[in-house]
Amino acid sequence: MSHSETQLDSRTLFEGRVFTVTLDRVRLENGAESTREVVHHHGGACIAALTDSDEIYLVRQYRYALGQELWELPAGKLEKGEDPFEAAKRELAEECGLVAQHYTDLGEFYPTVGYCTEIIYTWLARGLTPCPMHLDEDEFLTPEKVPFDQAVAMVLDGRIKDGKTVAAILKIDALRRQGKLPR
Repeated sequence: MSHSETQLDSRTLFEGRVFTVTLDRVRLENGAESTREVVHHHGGACIAALTDSDEIYLVRQYRYALGQELWELPAGKLEKGEDPFEAAKRELAEECGLVAQHYTDLGEFYPTVGYCTEIIYTWLARGLTPCPMHLDEDEFLTPEKVPFDQAVAMVLDGRIKDGKTVAAILKIDALRRQGKLPR
């Protein structure tokens, strides 16, 4: 048996640069009505860049909402209708000054399914060459190469807490262990 809810109406509570919030009235599968607060987000693109010597590029960036600097993979918001793959390549160039010869699609994931429409699309990039780094005017971060095994350890011991980064690093590690990705 599959489950679903039917939207009866929707009211916009907030419309901002990054997301919109609606209050939706829904009919539940038992016939009752309830409300859902939904954050509508255009999604994001994330890229894990691995060097030939098995180092992964991470960026250190201050995140105001959490009040701390975090380790993250290069990533960025999608503009409405923007191609996620092109956005991932753009973020790699902007944040790390790199372009890649080979890309592997690592799939998509939903970071906060309880209230948000955001989808994050992820790729693995290999065959890296430098290009000019060009951060956005209001973006401040430091890219660093970290041995891949150390990045896995950083996820496991809690130094890397960003969800998209945790997901991508652990997925790459699992695919390698299964022999589906080269070391």
